[in-house]
Amino acid sequence: MTEQRNENIKVFWFLPTHGDGRYLGTSHGGRPVDLPYLQQVALAADNLGYYGVLIPTGKSCEDSWLVASALAPLTRRLRFLVAVRPGLQPPTLAARMASTLDRLSEGRLLINVVTGGDPVENKGDGIFLSHQERYEVTREFLDVYSRLLKGEKVDYIGKHIHVEGAELLFPPIQENGPPLYFGGSSEAAIDVAAEQIDSYLTWGEPVAQVAEKLAVVRERAAARGRTLQYGIRLHVIVRETEEEAWAAADRLIAHLDDETIAQAQQIFARMDSTGQARMSALHSGSRDNLRIGPNLWAGVGLVRGGAGTALVGSPQQVAERIREYQALGISHFVLSGYPHLEEAHRFAELVMPLLPLAGNGQQRQKTVNTGPFGETIGGDRRPVKQVSAS
Repeated sequence: MTEQRNENIKVFWFLPTHGDGRYLGTSHGGRPVDLPYLQQVALAADNLGYYGVLIPTGKSCEDSWLVASALAPLTRRLRFLVAVRPGLQPPTLAARMASTLDRLSEGRLLINVVTGGDPVENKGDGIFLSHQERYEVTREFLDVYSRLLKGEKVDYIGKHIHVEGAELLFPPIQENGPPLYFGGSSEAAIDVAAEQIDSYLTWGEPVAQVAEKLAVVRERAAARGRTLQYGIRLHVIVRETEEEAWAAADRLIAHLDDETIAQAQQIFARMDSTGQARMSALHSGSRDNLRIGPNLWAGVGLVRGGAGTALVGSPQQVAERIREYQALGISHFVLSGYPHLEEAHRFAELVMPLLPLAGNGQQRQKTVNTGPFGETIGGDRRPVKQVSAS
């Protein structure tokens, strides 16, 4: 079941452009997500050593490209995982946008390929395609898009996409363009990942289920002579003790009523996303039995689409669960917590020191002025770490 563990992992945080707060499914404890707030979250992620941030996409979110463009100049090392939408954007326009933002951010752009799994939202965007047809569009889109980012002049006639003499006049900073990330659990999605994607993302299912899914993706990629990287999308609720963490999980849904859960589940049920169906099956819309694995909780998915599970526990427990996913070959961990500003600090302070980090996490250790030591005692003494009495 396990693969050789990657030496280091890349930890991402999340920009909550669809809303944030202390509780799920209610306006109680909510906060406005305006530019100053997003700036705070992005700057915290940059300074705390996160490798990058995921910016969500869809009708419920602020536009990911505009948000990334607004935040890139304020940050130094932070990478931005931004969505392209096959069927909603022509591949030539997406390639120009990616190349431009890659240059403006000095090579800090990553691309999240999102096919879209909500037929109702898709129709609102003018996309009247079946599940299979959307993945046909995705495959053709990536054929054109990737060739453009490699500097080719493209003539292409497909079932859905037709271009003549397409080219980029201004190349990206990253060779062959920003890396491509992609998530999808259907057969069609896995084929796209195996053929065209750099990093395959999965949502946070129990370890055994993730292992089974990655084995299929890995086999499909190997059959095409390709090797992928792998990532996972999870929420985190970490506290100094396991008891405090589970109490925080309970508080997160303390204002959530059954009617709100039922309304959310009706929306999820209309989707033709295999991944969303797998998420919903973990809890079946019920508050009962939300603990679906060691330190793995499905409560977020009662009302939130997409990633619906959280790692819950002490710093040592959460780090150990992350290492279990890492042992499957996962090297990219895309995390979030409510509220996102405070939880970015909490995870960085409690868990990241226990993990082998790649990228910004290591850089940060070299740049923090004299290291973390807390508030000076009595004006002239730095506190030292106390030895536990246990």
